[in-house]
Amino acid sequence: MEKRKVYFDNNATTPIHPEVKKIMIELMDVFGNPSNLHAFGRQARGYVEDARVKVADFIGAAPDEVMFVGSGSEANNTVLSILTNQCSHCHFDCRSGRSLITTTIEHPCILETSKCLSEGGVKVSYIEVDQYGKVDLDQIRESVTTDTGLVSVMMANNEIGTIQDIKTIAQIVHEKGVFFHTDAVQAVGKVPVDVNDLDVDFLTLSGHKIYGPKGVGALYVRKGSPFCPLIRGGHQEKGRRAGTENTIGIVGLGKAIEMRAKEMEAEEKRLLGLKKRLRQGIEETIPDIRFVGHPTDALPGTLNVSFDGAEGEAIILYLDLEGIAVSTGSACASGSLDPSHVILATGLPAECAHGSIRISLGRENTADDIEYMLDVLPPIMDRIRSMSTVYARRQ
Repeated sequence: MEKRKVYFDNNATTPIHPEVKKIMIELMDVFGNPSNLHAFGRQARGYVEDARVKVADFIGAAPDEVMFVGSGSEANNTVLSILTNQCSHCHFDCRSGRSLITTTIEHPCILETSKCLSEGGVKVSYIEVDQYGKVDLDQIRESVTTDTGLVSVMMANNEIGTIQDIKTIAQIVHEKGVFFHTDAVQAVGKVPVDVNDLDVDFLTLSGHKIYGPKGVGALYVRKGSPFCPLIRGGHQEKGRRAGTENTIGIVGLGKAIEMRAKEMEAEEKRLLGLKKRLRQGIEETIPDIRFVGHPTDALPGTLNVSFDGAEGEAIILYLDLEGIAVSTGSACASGSLDPSHVILATGLPAECAHGSIRISLGRENTADDIEYMLDVLPPIMDRIRSMSTVYARRQ
C-alpha cells in the first residue's frame, strides 16, 4: 500500500495550479522574442502584456507600473539597490538619503542585502517586533527622518505568518517624505492586497508562492518613484530590467494571478478552518508547546509551533518518514543550523527557535490531511522526547 503523502510546506513553494500548467504547456511553441517586431515577436509580446494587465489589476496598479523579474529576491534587491545607484534618471538624492530602515524579521534576501549595503557605507537601522512578530510602530515613528532614503517592511512573514499594518506604516513613512517598499511575496494571493489602499511605492510578489511557476516574479513601482535597473543591458521592461523576457513563466504568473482572483476568497475561509482544527488538535494532544505568531493578524494557512524538548529538524525527519512535509522556517535559510532569526526576534529563547516547525497549508490540503497529521504527530513527539534527557529532567 502506497504511503499517504501530505504537503504542508506551501510557504516555501506551491504546486503549480492545473490551469497554469495547462497554459504553459500550450505556449511551449510560442518561442518568439517579445522584443522583435515580426509576427513571432508580436505574438509573444501580446501574451506578456496580457499577463502584465492581470497582475496590475489584481493589485490595483497600472500596467506600466508592473515589471517582471526573475524572483522575489531579485525584486527586493532591485529596490534596495536604489540607495547606492548614481543614475542620472534615478531622481534619488543619495547624498541626503543614504539610510535604510527595515525590520529584524525580514526575509534573508532583504537582510543580506541590507548587510551588504551597510558594508558599503549605507546606514541601516532595524525595527524590532513584539512577541507576536508585530512591528513596533512607535520605533518607526522615531527612526524615520528626512535623512532616511527608504523603509522596507514585509507585509506577511514567511515563518510565523504575522501580517503587518502596512497601510499605517506607509502613512508614517510618507509623512516624513520617505519612500516605502513592502515585500508582499507571502501576502499577495492569500489576503487582499491593493497598492493604492496601502499607499506603497514599491511592492514585491512571486509566482511560485501562488501556484505559479518558479523563476518569475513582479515588482510594482509607483509612477514617480526613484528607480535604477539592477540588471542592465537591453531595453526590456521599458529599460528597467534587461534580459529576454521569460514568456512562458510570465504567462504562468498571469494565469496564477487570474486563478487567485477566482479562488482566493473561498480558499482563505477554508484554510482558516483547517488551521483552527490543526491548532486545537495539537493543543489537546501534545503538552509543552507554544504557538509563534499573531493569533489573528496572520496568514490563513500558516501555523508555527514550538515544541519543548525537541529539535525541529528531528520532527521534520520523522514526519517525512510518515509522508508529511513541513519545514523549520525559510527555505532560503534551511541549510543553516542557526536558530530562526524571526523567532528569536519575538523574544523566545534559542531552544524554542530550535524546536519549532512551520506548517503552511495550501489549496490542495484537506480535512483528512489535518486528521492524519493529528494522528501521526503526537506519537512522534512522544518518541523524540523520550530520547531527550533535558526534557526528561524538566518533568
